[in-house]
Amino acid sequence: MANRIIATSVLEELLARLPRLRSQVYFKTSLTALSHAMEDQVLANEDAPIIIACFQRERFYRQEAHRYQRIATKSHHVYVLAAPETEFANCSGDYETVAFDPADALSQEWHLTVLGKNYSTCLVCREVQRSPANRLDVLPPMDAARRFEGIWTFDRQVAATAAEILLNRIREYRPELEEKLREGLAWVETYRQGEGGNSDPAPFVDRLVTYLQAGQYKQIKAYRQIAIQERKERLTNAITTAIRNSLNPTEILTRAVVELGEALKGDRCLIYRCRSTDTRVRIEHEYTSGALPSLQYQYWPVSEHPYTQQALAHQQVIQVDDVAADPHYEASRFKALDAAEVKALLLAPVLYQGRLLGIVELHRGEALPWHDMDAELVEAIATQVGVALIQAEAYADLEELNAQLEALDRTRSNLIAITGHELRTPLSTIQVCLESLASEPDMDPEMRQVMLSTALADAERMRKLIQDFLTLSQLESGRVQWRPEPLPLQELVELALSSLRTPKDQLPTIRTVLPEELPLIRADGEWLVEVLSKLLDNACKFTEQSGQISIAAKPRPDGLLEVTVADTGRGIEPDRLETIFDRFYQEEGALRRSVGGTGLGLAICRQIITNLGGQIWAESAGRDRGSEFHFTIPIAEPFLDRGYQAP
Repeated sequence: MANRIIATSVLEELLARLPRLRSQVYFKTSLTALSHAMEDQVLANEDAPIIIACFQRERFYRQEAHRYQRIATKSHHVYVLAAPETEFANCSGDYETVAFDPADALSQEWHLTVLGKNYSTCLVCREVQRSPANRLDVLPPMDAARRFEGIWTFDRQVAATAAEILLNRIREYRPELEEKLREGLAWVETYRQGEGGNSDPAPFVDRLVTYLQAGQYKQIKAYRQIAIQERKERLTNAITTAIRNSLNPTEILTRAVVELGEALKGDRCLIYRCRSTDTRVRIEHEYTSGALPSLQYQYWPVSEHPYTQQALAHQQVIQVDDVAADPHYEASRFKALDAAEVKALLLAPVLYQGRLLGIVELHRGEALPWHDMDAELVEAIATQVGVALIQAEAYADLEELNAQLEALDRTRSNLIAITGHELRTPLSTIQVCLESLASEPDMDPEMRQVMLSTALADAERMRKLIQDFLTLSQLESGRVQWRPEPLPLQELVELALSSLRTPKDQLPTIRTVLPEELPLIRADGEWLVEVLSKLLDNACKFTEQSGQISIAAKPRPDGLLEVTVADTGRGIEPDRLETIFDRFYQEEGALRRSVGGTGLGLAICRQIITNLGGQIWAESAGRDRGSEFHFTIPIAEPFLDRGYQAP
């Protein structure tokens, strides 16, 4: 292990030397994909680049060790750095391994730098800290959610600067490599001045030409393959540009269908998303030359399509030069192809790890043979489309995860603010009351009773607060044992009314407006009483004593009973009608309320109603115009069997 601990971040040093760079945020899944792509680029080329990889921990390196055995065959300047956990140590074998202390700044970073004559790539990132403990030896529950900030680029100058920084750092860890590192730094300066194709991520054409030079007899095949490759590269670059400019699948597919249709001079090109279980799909993306009628926005019966099923079975491109003469088509007689006037067809499934994402189809209105390179090109584009769709899905997942993380952060802040207020206030009151009772034994009996009543009331308030936390946790974790049974709503309403926290002489007027022959509902009585109690308690808190509260219910044609708790109280702003069901939501803010509460009541109600098979929502005309809370609950089956209809 290296004797020295370096606290300086490689990312900070790189940004300091190249101020024009701007770091971006990446998730672990994104960095894994980028690293693998960069490693594959090394394996796919005959260049001898400098490769420097830094793993935060030995266990991460172990997952990639087999790849670096292969990469080491490409260059003798391969360096792998990691913080040891078991056997990782400084070693000179097929490639150089460099161990650094777990307290070193590199334990927080993720690097992969490839610098060669013909291409360069650079990934320099630092993990965003998750907690004050900053412990990386314990992985978080959601490893894919780990976030990093840093730079990923093909820029040769950036890659050269990163390689220089890392090689100098390796010199401090392993001074015995001085001679080899001096050679590596000389390579860096040579490559820094090079004019290799930084923008080309996969120089396949050059590689093919190199192989084909070995034999003159392969010249014809070589030219044909180069032509195929050139077309692949052009279309791939076009789609790659679309992917870089937008992670919107619609924009990507719209661009891809036009590029492919024009490149192959097809009369019609379709790209549609579908799953293996779909029976039909709506055609959203189409290119037509005008020789065939448009199928856009029509439904395409994929389950009956013989060539779709054949392509899925073999997971390969299907090429048909003459549909009418094909025995496979004659056996199934897919009428949709006849109606679409298809005489020749190329079809490729869009797959990712065996999962069907969509289909690419090219149609001709004449029975003309396809070239082999056409099939290869369609297959290549189908692969790129698959990558684009997966990338778009991954980006959407990352956006959703970002939103969830932001919501969790808001929840944490609200939790601290609300619990601090709701727990500290009653505790202070209880403490004052008890201290007064203890220090003044001769206190007037009436005042003593006031003190005791106040302490008991605030203790009950704290109990309710803790109970709400436990209840919501139980509901969200799925630990509740639901016991639905046929129940009369009237009895549940009466139980809820009897459990109101507000003293009877301070309650607004409460009216129960329930039809006499109301059908039984199917629900868990204890939990539904909890919902009614919380809705009534909220209505009482925000309605003046001179106001009114009503409880009504009506059956609906969809087999649900709709229950309404309405009040003439404070009302709700229209833009907050959905927000009020969020955890810890407070109408007046956490520390500026005239009424107590945790902001968990409506969140609990939503969890209960959802689990009972219903929905809950609020309506209000605005501030000081009252509010209505509605929820639905299933009607018991015997009433549905008797044909009970809503009036």
